Amino acid sequence: MRDLLQPLFRLPRRRKRTIQLLADCALITFSFLLAMLLRLEDWAPLGEVRTWAALLVMIPLSLAIFIRLGFYRAVIRYMSHKAIRAVFIGVSVSALSLPLASYLFALGIPRSVPFIYSMLALLTIGGVRFGLRAIYLRNQIRHKQRVVIYGAGAAGRQLAVSLRHGQEYLPIAFVDDARSVQNTFIEGLKVYPPRQLGYLADTYGADRVLLAIPSVSRERRREILADLEPQGFPVQTIPGVADMVSGRARISEVRDVAVEDLLGRDPVPPNPALMDANIRGKVVMVSGAGGSIGAELCRQILRHGPVRLLLLDLSEFSLYRIEQELRQFAEHEGLEVGIKALLGSVQHRSRLETVMKAFAVQTVYHAAAYKHVPMVEHNVVEGVRNNVFGTLETARAAIAAGVETFVLVSTDKAVRPTNVMGASKRLAELVCQALAGHQHQTRFCMVRFGNVLGSSGSVVPLFRRQIQAGGPITLTHPEITRYFMTIPEAAQLVIQAGAMARGGDVFVLDMGEPVKIAELARQMVRLSGLKVRDERHPDGDIAIACSGLRPGEKLFEELLVGDDVAPTSHPRIMTAREVCWEWPRLEGFLERLFQACRDFRHDDIRELLLEAPTAFRPQGEIVDLVWLERSAASAGARPPAPVTRLRPALERQGQA
Repeated sequence: MRDLLQPLFRLPRRRKRTIQLLADCALITFSFLLAMLLRLEDWAPLGEVRTWAALLVMIPLSLAIFIRLGFYRAVIRYMSHKAIRAVFIGVSVSALSLPLASYLFALGIPRSVPFIYSMLALLTIGGVRFGLRAIYLRNQIRHKQRVVIYGAGAAGRQLAVSLRHGQEYLPIAFVDDARSVQNTFIEGLKVYPPRQLGYLADTYGADRVLLAIPSVSRERRREILADLEPQGFPVQTIPGVADMVSGRARISEVRDVAVEDLLGRDPVPPNPALMDANIRGKVVMVSGAGGSIGAELCRQILRHGPVRLLLLDLSEFSLYRIEQELRQFAEHEGLEVGIKALLGSVQHRSRLETVMKAFAVQTVYHAAAYKHVPMVEHNVVEGVRNNVFGTLETARAAIAAGVETFVLVSTDKAVRPTNVMGASKRLAELVCQALAGHQHQTRFCMVRFGNVLGSSGSVVPLFRRQIQAGGPITLTHPEITRYFMTIPEAAQLVIQAGAMARGGDVFVLDMGEPVKIAELARQMVRLSGLKVRDERHPDGDIAIACSGLRPGEKLFEELLVGDDVAPTSHPRIMTAREVCWEWPRLEGFLERLFQACRDFRHDDIRELLLEAPTAFRPQGEIVDLVWLERSAASAGARPPAPVTRLRPALERQGQA
C-alpha cells in the first residue's frame, strides 16, 4: 500500500490541494445521497431536482468552510489528533447548511437527514484523512528502530513527538527513576522503571536507549550511564540545554554519548572578575590560535569584550578556519571586536615584536607548541626549537613590546618527563620563570594541565572510529592512565589562572581522578551496544589490542614535581613552587642548546636536556629520524662540533 501512496505523497502541494478538494466534493455527495437513501429507503428521491439543488448549495458552502478552517493547509501524514476538532466543526457547519438550503429554497429535505449526513461525513471526510495517515505511519514503523526514552520530563515528551514524525526511531516506552511518574502514561507511552529495560527489549523489541535528560549534572549522567552499561543497550543522547536554547541544535538531533559524560566533571562556574581581568577592554594575542586549546581560548576571550583579538598561527588553514568561526560568532552576537589573523612563527622574534608593538598588545596567551609525544621524539630539533626557543622569542618580544601579562600554556608531561616534548615544555616553563625574575615589566605565569577531551591527538575520536570500523581498538599498554579535562573548562581555568598571576607563578589545574584508558575503551564499546572480545568472551564484537608504549610515552602522568603546592581563590587552581635557574645561568645554557639544535647534534641535545633542572629521564635511545638515518649511513661517526660564539647566533635567529 505504501508503494501505491508514494506517488501521491510526492506530488506538489498545489496539486495535492486540488485532489483533496475534488475528493471532498465526491465524499460530500456520497454522504448526502447515502443519508437520503437511508432516511427515505427509496432510490427515487435521488433522481429528484431538490436533491441535486441541495448539493449545489451545500458543496460550495462546505468547501468554503473547510478552506477557512485550514483543511487544505495541513499535511495529511503529519496531522495530529487535534485535527479531529477541525473535522468535526467543518462537518457540523456543512450539515447545518442543509436545513438552511431546504428552508430558503423550499426543497423539502427531511429534518433527520442532516443528522445522518453529519455522521456519514465524519466517517468519510475524517476517516479518509486519518486512514491515509495511519497507513503512512504504519509503513514507516516497519523501518524504524524501536527505542526507549530515558527521562519522562519535558525534553522526553518533546523527543517522543519529534521521533514519531521522523524516519529513524519509534519510541515504545519511557523509563524514569522518579517513582512519581512510573506506571503513568505520557504521550501515549507507559513509563517504566529503569530495571525493566530487559523486559522492554524482550517484549517490544527495544534495541536502543535515548537519554532525554539535558539539564541533569554530569555526575548524575555518569551514574545513569554506569547503570545502563551492563545491560548492553546502545545509548545515545539529545543535545544539551545550552545548544538547544542557542539554536545550535534541535531536540530531535540524536547524538552519540559524549565522552564528557563518561569522564567529565561538572565545571565550576567561572569567576567573572578573573575572566575579565586580562581581557575586557584590552588587546589580546593568542599564539597557536588554530590549535585545540588556542582556538578555545579565542572563543572564550571573544565573549569577554577585548578591544582586539590577534590570532597568530603558522598553519594557514587552521588560522583561516578559526578566523571565519570567530567572525561569524561575533557577527551573530553583535560583538564589536577587531579580529586580526596573523601568519607567523613564534620563533621569529622580529615578526612578533613588530606585531605586538603595532597593535599595542597587552595580554599574550602562548599556546603554540608541538605536543604530540612520538612526533617530537622523531623530530627532536624542531620540537626543541618550537617549544623552547619559540617560547623564548615570544617572551622576549612581549618584554620589548611592553606586554602586561604573558601566560604560557603548559602540560603535565613537563613533570619528570620521559620524552623530549615534556622536557622541552619544562624548559619553556624555566624560560618564563627566569624572565619573570629578570625584569618587572611583563608579568609571566605558566598553567599546567593534562589531556583535554576532543583535542587533535585525543584517543577518544580514534576509539570511536575504530569501533565503527569493527575494531580492534588499539592501546599502547593495558595499564596506561591519563588525566582528562574538557577543552572549554581548561581554557576558562587558563584565563582565570593568568588573572591571579603575580610573576613567575606555576599554576596547576585540578584534573580530578586519573582515568584508565583501557576501561574507557571498554565503556565506549559497551555503550555502543557491543561486547568486548577477549579471552573470557571470545564471541564478543570488538577486540582491544595492545601495541606497546611508544617512544617517550609514560604509563601515568603527574602534575607536580614536589609536594609544595598551595591553594588559590579558585577551587580548581593550585599554585606550585618549582625549582628554576636565574636568567644569566639559563641564558648560557640556552645558547649551548641553540648551537646543538643548529648543528643537529642530537646526542648533545639529549645531554643538555639531562643537565637542565627538568628531571628528564629518557626511557630509550634517540629515535629522531634524521639522526637514525645519519647514524646508519656513517656507521655511528659524528663530525666534530664547530667552535663559534652562540649569543650572536641567537640574536641573528631572533632577527630573521
